[in-house]
Amino acid sequence: MAESSKSDTQQMTKLQKEEDGKKAMAEYEARAAAIQAKTERLRALRLAREAQQPAAPKKGAKKAAAKKGSQTKSTTTLAAWLKDRQGSGHRS
Repeated sequence: MAESSKSDTQQMTKLQKEEDGKKAMAEYEARAAAIQAKTERLRALRLAREAQQPAAPKKGAKKAAAKKGSQTKSTTTLAAWLKDRQGSGHRS
């Protein structure tokens, strides 16, 4: 008789775990579906907004062009630069 009740308890526990697993999986799938729907909606809104706006040049292109033009090569040597720094009171 003790074995029978132990077996019944184990079977009930197993059934409960299966049921909990099914519930958890259903909740997981529902959340995943909601996230997918939200992502699709936001993507559609973004694409519609981008289609209405005129095409703007990329920001990175302006900065790269500006940096190239503004860089000048220094004609002073390292020795001259160090001598100038020492003369103006800087430590080496």
